[in-house]
Amino acid sequence: MLPSVEEYINYLAVERGLSENTLEAYARDLSQFAEYAAKSGRQSDEPIDDDILTASQSMVASFIARSIESGGSPSSAARRLTSLRRYYRFMLQEGYVKADPTANLESPRQPQRLPDVLTEEEVNRLLSSAPGYDPQSLRDTAMLELMYASGLRVSELISLTTEDVDMELGYVRCVGKGDRERIVPVGRRAIEAIERYLAFGRRELAGVCKDNYLFITNRGTAMTRQGFWKMIKRRALKVGISTDITPHTLRHSFATHMLENGADLRSVQELLGHADIRTTQVYTHLTQVRLREVYNKHHPRALGEGDA
Repeated sequence: MLPSVEEYINYLAVERGLSENTLEAYARDLSQFAEYAAKSGRQSDEPIDDDILTASQSMVASFIARSIESGGSPSSAARRLTSLRRYYRFMLQEGYVKADPTANLESPRQPQRLPDVLTEEEVNRLLSSAPGYDPQSLRDTAMLELMYASGLRVSELISLTTEDVDMELGYVRCVGKGDRERIVPVGRRAIEAIERYLAFGRRELAGVCKDNYLFITNRGTAMTRQGFWKMIKRRALKVGISTDITPHTLRHSFATHMLENGADLRSVQELLGHADIRTTQVYTHLTQVRLREVYNKHHPRALGEGDA
């Protein structure tokens, strides 16, 4: 890793406290640009600090354009530009460069991708996919019920401790992005599922484990994102749900169903823990698409004769 890149990554780790995955992504983007700059400037396979510190705006623009031309997505190109932009801002602040070559560059336009969501009927099938009273079934049901009831991120869900859930008042306390803490209300069904899991499932799974994570594996360790993903895929297949479920599908479904049933956008923003309401607005587009589908299906004069 080049010295200036290493200094920047250390700054992000120590001062900003970014995750290991995020640090690796920044380091990868910056290293790839340094290699590109070296080949464009000196025709060398071994980049040096000067290659990236003296890069021009046209070189940055060329790198971003090339990443799309070579088959990359606009979102990946936008992420690379963000990595470079933040790196050069830091270099400018520290006095390593005199100008920011990313200053006037626009991010590649990205087609708006609407998240996949389940219908309310599919959610009900998924939540009833683990009817047993063995420890794993009780845990799986509690996780699914809680995620749909609260709209938590998967990372927030698996980080919960037994102390983060208030059974009597019906809420969970979680720490989201940017270390922002929020209190999220939880419905009675989810609370009852958690109570059954704590009473008859978690103690058996925990064994002699001293950790107080709420959701644990058969080995007594904290549930992982991968473990949750495998579980929800398995449960979806069991009840015949063909939607390509991801770890955040229940979060997306929570937000969409809240809006469809009359919740206001600001409240949903607070529940999801979005810092910017524009992030939440994607769900309004989704509900509009679904409303159009319902209208076309049920209104007798929604479609022209040629569309019928």
